[in-house]
Amino acid sequence: MSQRLVITLADNFELCFNIRQTPLAELWLERMHNRHVWPMDNPDRFYGFGTVQQEQDRAINMIQQCIVMINDHQRIIDREFEYTQDCLNYLHNIFERYHGLLDQQTSQYWQSAPESARQALVNLNLAVHRCETAVGASAPRLVCTWFGMPKTHQLDVDTMMRWGELEVKFGTVYMNYCEIGKTVEDLVQDNDIYIGNDAFKPFGHYSADFNVAFFAKNLETKIPRMQQYVDQHRDFFLARGIENVYNVQALPLRFPVADLLFKTDSDTILSQIRSRQSVSNVAII
Repeated sequence: MSQRLVITLADNFELCFNIRQTPLAELWLERMHNRHVWPMDNPDRFYGFGTVQQEQDRAINMIQQCIVMINDHQRIIDREFEYTQDCLNYLHNIFERYHGLLDQQTSQYWQSAPESARQALVNLNLAVHRCETAVGASAPRLVCTWFGMPKTHQLDVDTMMRWGELEVKFGTVYMNYCEIGKTVEDLVQDNDIYIGNDAFKPFGHYSADFNVAFFAKNLETKIPRMQQYVDQHRDFFLARGIENVYNVQALPLRFPVADLLFKTDSDTILSQIRSRQSVSNVAII
């Protein structure tokens, strides 16, 4: 009998998912069964369920609060916030530099910062992505992560090629990207001039973290533009073993592990989630 993922939102509203019976889902499930040592963080990581104005107001408020708290400890953000991709790239680079890459929190800022400033730096990354989401096409999704859970497990190339998909499906649960850095897909989208040489991070590590898509999208349409970007930065990518976008480290793959059990139509589901944007519990049954 297949196992199910149950996500409980505000007002005890439950979203139920059938966990796929695949080797990929088994890897994720093993991490899920070990998640209880770490608390689930940011239960309000819902994106794209409100109006454009609501999403942008929420994102701006969050990012400005982060900037104030970060600079209260030490002024490392030296430009005024502007709602532009260039400013968001700059702020993401601040996060990468002062937080550190995956499980490498060694910067002087991080070591000396109080917990409030550390949390603001972590939230700065979330705020940047919330701002980016709010200006793009509507792509409602929720994200569940566990604070402090080590990102020590990696997908091998064969597993990624066999089970990765170039399509986002409504109601499907995907392993969440948990690297600190950017993929080829991100670099193309952001045109980031601030990113350091060590902050290009293709999907590799995974944990119990996941996201649920409440939209559909064909990702193959991204490939020509991504190939153009790889060609334009050929030396950079060749140094990292990437000759073209069809390398598994460059493809915009998604890694599905579970699927929503539909009890109504998609518009009704979106409406039900819109008024309940907080996760109170995540369970495997």
